[in-house]
Amino acid sequence: MEEKVSINISARHLHLNAETYDKLFDNVLTVRNPLNQIGQFAANETVTIITEKGVLEHVRIIGPLRSYNQVEIAKSDARKLGINPPVRKSGDVADSAVVTIKTEKGEVTAACCIIADRHVHMNPDKARDLGVQDGEVLKLAISGEKSGVVDIHAKVSDDGYFEVHLDTDDANAFLITPGDIGILSK
Repeated sequence: MEEKVSINISARHLHLNAETYDKLFDNVLTVRNPLNQIGQFAANETVTIITEKGVLEHVRIIGPLRSYNQVEIAKSDARKLGINPPVRKSGDVADSAVVTIKTEKGEVTAACCIIADRHVHMNPDKARDLGVQDGEVLKLAISGEKSGVVDIHAKVSDDGYFEVHLDTDDANAFLITPGDIGILSK
């Protein structure tokens, strides 16, 4: 299997559950712009992420609200915050790094910070066409001035838009521009 796939950059962001959101904001979550992943959006609302050693301001919430809290950062962000979050699949925040999420209204401290694993979103039909299972490790070949091949995990969901997500550190290392094309293989 070899398949062309669009690459997008996943900058630092967070997902919140309704209980935490209500502690941090008085308004409903509002859409700034839709994302390629069906039903998801970048919200107008942002927060500050705080640890004993650092601060990240204007971290955007990705909606809609979820059943869990999760802060996704790159390793360079983790260094600035003085923490060492695990590399994880989205939604797996067990034993993750502790951060404080703060707004003008309030703050919440929780073990919810991860570095998201490289992944490729796809819906079940696309996964079936490619012979891929959710969680399967695939190869992504990136061409260009700083080419390379990296492992990437399949993330199969009903709303999955076929697209690779790399964090800002990976994207910068390979000189990626959103929309660049990679080759996915087994």
